Amino acid sequence: MDCLFCKIAAGEIPSDKVYEDEYVYAFNDIEPAAPVHVLVIPKKHLQSVSHIEDADAEIIGNIFLAIKKIAAKLGIDKDGYRVVTNIGENAGQTVPHLHFHVLGKRSLQWPPG
Repeated sequence: MDCLFCKIAAGEIPSDKVYEDEYVYAFNDIEPAAPVHVLVIPKKHLQSVSHIEDADAEIIGNIFLAIKKIAAKLGIDKDGYRVVTNIGENAGQTVPHLHFHVLGKRSLQWPPG
């Protein structure tokens, strides 16, 4: 499979790793939209939220536990942070691999986009 994020998680493409466990790989975004901008991906290739199946529940649960750990590690857990995923081209998904943006260390406006 020719997936950018699969290659990053496998170590085939270098990244600035923030966190890794059995299910999850997280790294700093190369074009950050906030002082803290981490991408959190499942190691298993899933295209988007629309492609999650019942069998993926453990992976998805571990992603959110990892996000909680990452927020604490980076010191954004107390002041607040945003977790975003885009699903499909119209939503701005540019890499067809499920990923969550963790953004923090600045005031994030609403509505986004």
